[in-house]
Amino acid sequence: MKISGFTFIRNAVLYDYPILEAIQSILPLCDEVVVAVGESDDDTLALIQSIPSDKIKILHTIWDDTLREGGRVLADETNKAFQAIAADSDWAFYIQGDEVVHEKYLDAIHRGMLRWKDDLSVDGLLFGYQHFYGSYDYVGESSTWYRREIRVIRSTKNIYSYRDAQGFRKGQNEKLRVKLIAAQIYHYGWVKHPKAMQKKQQTFQKLWHDDQWVKENVKPADAFDYSNIDALRRFSDTHPQVMLPRIEQKNWAFEYDISRNNRSLKERIKNWIKEKTGWNIGEYRNYKLS
Repeated sequence: MKISGFTFIRNAVLYDYPILEAIQSILPLCDEVVVAVGESDDDTLALIQSIPSDKIKILHTIWDDTLREGGRVLADETNKAFQAIAADSDWAFYIQGDEVVHEKYLDAIHRGMLRWKDDLSVDGLLFGYQHFYGSYDYVGESSTWYRREIRVIRSTKNIYSYRDAQGFRKGQNEKLRVKLIAAQIYHYGWVKHPKAMQKKQQTFQKLWHDDQWVKENVKPADAFDYSNIDALRRFSDTHPQVMLPRIEQKNWAFEYDISRNNRSLKERIKNWIKEKTGWNIGEYRNYKLS
């Protein structure tokens, strides 16, 4: 069984992305990892080149910043990396620049790949998510956070990144048929120093919206206000080993009173039903669970 990893990145240093940790977390499973490195305003290329592995294959790209509607440029960069993986790979493992896989899940992921490698009715593998917020000690609790997403896909070229690169489709906009595996992705996109997060917000929203929208909705500030969140819970498990040096270097404080709950009445009702029945009302599913 041959496995290719793929990802994309630009300005990783400027916006403090844990891209090294993301790549290193999937390296043990992969025979190669294609990294589409966009032309950057910092030392992103040197950062990727510093990874001590001959599995890394760098693809130099230039982002089309005119693809601003719905974050399409992110899907475009994802597709560039996916198209560059080895033609004889069985599976392709996608990881974004702020996502990390805990080493405790590697065996389960490998077993899933082996189990469904020859079952062509299965297009990919579905992962659960932990969305960290504010610091490495809290994760999002409300339904606004996506609960699951596809991160392993078959290497067939009729599959492509969908919308803003959150998931995948195939053929004529058809959802992928997937199997849920006992593994999670740790998403650290909302864990940065407040100044770095504010800088990211001011720039990143331009990938989805025009300048007027950004001007009206992203107010100038020195630091991001993490307090505007509806519900969090304290994280009591362990982080991936590759993340520990970054966590030890954290240089800001964020505390949240988990008894505080800013959920709307609608959100509270939805959460109550989910806890009682397991039914997540209105959940967006960019896949067909088989």
